[in-house]
Amino acid sequence: MLGAGFRVIVGCKESQEVTKAFRQLGIEAYSCDLQQCSGGHPEWHLQMSVFDAIELIKPKLGIFHPPCTFMSRAGARWMFPTAGNICTERLKLAMDAKQFFMNCLNANIEFIAVENPLPLKVVGLPKETQVIQPYEYGHEYSKRTHLWLKNLPKLKPTDIKENYVPYLPSNTGGAKRGQKATYRNITQKQSSKTFSGIAKAMAEQWSVVLTACT
Repeated sequence: MLGAGFRVIVGCKESQEVTKAFRQLGIEAYSCDLQQCSGGHPEWHLQMSVFDAIELIKPKLGIFHPPCTFMSRAGARWMFPTAGNICTERLKLAMDAKQFFMNCLNANIEFIAVENPLPLKVVGLPKETQVIQPYEYGHEYSKRTHLWLKNLPKLKPTDIKENYVPYLPSNTGGAKRGQKATYRNITQKQSSKTFSGIAKAMAEQWSVVLTACT
């Protein structure tokens, strides 16, 4: 393994898909979430505040998946229940989520990636570095994901699929219009799990940055 100065933290993510991808390359990676891990390796999981975990292990690379429920454009119908009217309570929750997001993006870590879906404009997140799709990494699904990167190269597609379907309907309206999706009845936790092809690309491409520091 690389030395202690090359630890990786995968914050706000208990599935351990990304953590295991880095571990397979011999990099000391840890998942971190307030929930127990579901990836089968509790010895690699820090069940605590992500910011406490950063202080504890002092990682070189941080990959964060902050909660998106109140910031995502998928929730526009709740943010704007009627035309021209905003839900002030939900806006407050969205701005709290934005602060958490920005704390992740501005954490005292040399290399950072923050992942979230397309946000509502009213939240005012900074512009993303790139947008990726599962079908660019070997999965026959579309599920738009935005990445905000600090000192990291953009991910390069590894296996582009020409045929794909939406992983989820974009919103309830999409389902009503007959929009087909693969896993319509899964839980929010299941829908947020990282695709293995994307996790592998993160580990293989970004580990090069870490090893270049040796």
